[in-house]
Amino acid sequence: MGTARTGGRRVTGLITTPNPVRDTGQSTSDVLRVSTYQEDSLRSGTSKRSALGFILVTLIINSMGIGLMMPVMPSLLTELTALPVSDAARWGGALSVVYALMQFGFGPTLGNLSDRFGRRPVLLVSMFTMAVDYLIMALSWHLAVLFVGRVLSGVAGATFSAASAYIADVSSKEDRAKNFGLVGAGFGVGFVLGPMIGGFLGEFGPRAPFYAAAALSFVNFLFGFFVLPETLTQENKRAFDWKRANPLGALKQISEYPAVRTLLLAVFLFDIAHYVYPAVWSYYVEEVFAWTPGDIGLSLAFVGIGFAFVQGYLIRVLEPKLGPGRTLMAGLSANLLAFAGLSFAFSGWQVYAMVSFAALGALATPAFTGLMSNRIPDNAQGELQGLIASAAGLSMVVSPFVMTQVFSHFSGPDAAISFPGAPFALAWVLILASMLIALPFMRLQEKVTVVQKSADRETPAE
Repeated sequence: MGTARTGGRRVTGLITTPNPVRDTGQSTSDVLRVSTYQEDSLRSGTSKRSALGFILVTLIINSMGIGLMMPVMPSLLTELTALPVSDAARWGGALSVVYALMQFGFGPTLGNLSDRFGRRPVLLVSMFTMAVDYLIMALSWHLAVLFVGRVLSGVAGATFSAASAYIADVSSKEDRAKNFGLVGAGFGVGFVLGPMIGGFLGEFGPRAPFYAAAALSFVNFLFGFFVLPETLTQENKRAFDWKRANPLGALKQISEYPAVRTLLLAVFLFDIAHYVYPAVWSYYVEEVFAWTPGDIGLSLAFVGIGFAFVQGYLIRVLEPKLGPGRTLMAGLSANLLAFAGLSFAFSGWQVYAMVSFAALGALATPAFTGLMSNRIPDNAQGELQGLIASAAGLSMVVSPFVMTQVFSHFSGPDAAISFPGAPFALAWVLILASMLIALPFMRLQEKVTVVQKSADRETPAE
């Protein structure tokens, strides 16, 4: 990999081995001019704003799709199965597991496809597939059809990997961590709007929210079709290989970067801890504080607003000042405070206070992603984001099972030891382990940044 200057502007990483996808017949100077033009147009001005806007809307709609179903899923399941809610809930759990497994399996596949064909076609196909999926679920006449819909949702929902790779493409290394905050911001906004809109539309029937989600996804597809530019330059495309387009194969490939492999373990532990919220929150606050569904919904809205604020705004202010390493430390520390407080909370106001710390803990996710993304070449960003999506999908399978079992064991009248906050105590332990694993790389990142800046100043023009 070489360094060149073009038009008085330093360009790094453009003089490299021949493109493994195909030989375009372009000269090095042509590639440099095209790449520099694309980089300038996508990292500044209207193109960048439109691109990031589309990604944000895509992530919001993905998250809204989950939230839209929450208020109406019990009614739809009882309608399709003719079972009481207590028994239909088991099928609801099975649908969640299917969705998570699809995320786990197809995250690397879509990530690798985006490294081969570009981010734009993968994102557009995923959005169109989601629109079709929601329509299928709205028209479902049998439980099996609902499972088909959730399979499609999981596959199309794995587009988070392509969306994150898109953000990496349009961001400088210094801006990646704060721009990755858009992922969490989109989730937070969708987490607030989804249940609200789903509950309102559910008054018109349990299928109405799915029609609304289908329409939103199709509108977003049209918006992206006419507005979304491609961000992956020709020289950064690489051949698609099924051997690395799966979780194990992608992990083997990423193992070439030991620091990233170790950080992925820290991310996995973090995700298992973090998914304690959807796993046991409703049961925990009802058991300990006797909250009503309305109280629970209000608390979830508070969580979503907090996450959207932290990842959509606060990280953009703090990360440039602190750097990704210190930002990650701040986020993990806030999570430790939140989980410790929730483990022993005895009043509702304490819960809301701890939720504030949990929102600050959302700083950790984009900081983790930024640390890893900066250690991976541009033509493997999709693969990395696919692995991160796989880790999240697997944790969505592991965490609900583990956390609900822990909650059941330590709560209720028959519990040998009454400790309903036990799942949050376990989450505290997992966050501590994640912090200890990532700590050396937080410190190293600061040194790498200093060395890189020094190297940039000393690199002579060719």
